[in-house]
Amino acid sequence: MQAVFVPFRNHALLCELHAHTAFSDGDLSLRETVDLYGHAGFDVLCITDHCVRAADPWLDTTPRPNHVQASNFARYLRSVEREAERARAHFDMLVVPGLELTYWHADPCLAAHAVAVGLRSFVGVEDGLEKALTQARAAGAALIAAHPYLPEDAYRDDRGTARFAIEWPSLHRLVDRFELANRHDLFPWVARERLPYVANGDFHRLEHLHTWKTLVPCAKNESALVSYLRSPEPVHITRLAAADPLGQLAA
Repeated sequence: MQAVFVPFRNHALLCELHAHTAFSDGDLSLRETVDLYGHAGFDVLCITDHCVRAADPWLDTTPRPNHVQASNFARYLRSVEREAERARAHFDMLVVPGLELTYWHADPCLAAHAVAVGLRSFVGVEDGLEKALTQARAAGAALIAAHPYLPEDAYRDDRGTARFAIEWPSLHRLVDRFELANRHDLFPWVARERLPYVANGDFHRLEHLHTWKTLVPCAKNESALVSYLRSPEPVHITRLAAADPLGQLAA
């Protein structure tokens, strides 16, 4: 299907491009997450649960070490697809499958995560982030560098991932966009370097609903969304507060 780009003045889709469920470390089930965003008036929800290395240190520290792996990916994908059918029927909301390619490291300067939107085949990170990004792109996903902290900030955050900020001159060729905003954190260096950007909620808990989001001017189908995110075309970002009229912002 050919991607259809729509001018901002006509319509832009209100998107959450980075969301976790109980398939990894989210508080809500997949269905609960879909219902939350559907009732909130979103046009697009991307489910991007974690895929990690077998020796990832995160598995030793999280109280609930769930994650998506080769053995359960088919079940994960089927579950997302079933919810996508229900979400379209009940909310007219597009639900898209994906993964967060998660490379934790004890040294935040070596840690990096990337969200793969529209990934429909399993990609692991055992052989390193670069190979995973290459495989995910070959599989047709749109790739987003997640919470790209500067080193001085990464050491103070429990999601300390600074590698993209340090190595962006080489790594930016392997991703399509960078998170300019993640929840309530902003990454000004992304704007200074004029890199393509998005804004995401990195949803794990209810309070992550009303955070920074992306408005994408494309047709409401997976092919158009992924194609647009893989392009250099501009998006708009908005910060949603609890009292914001979501339907108006998405229009």
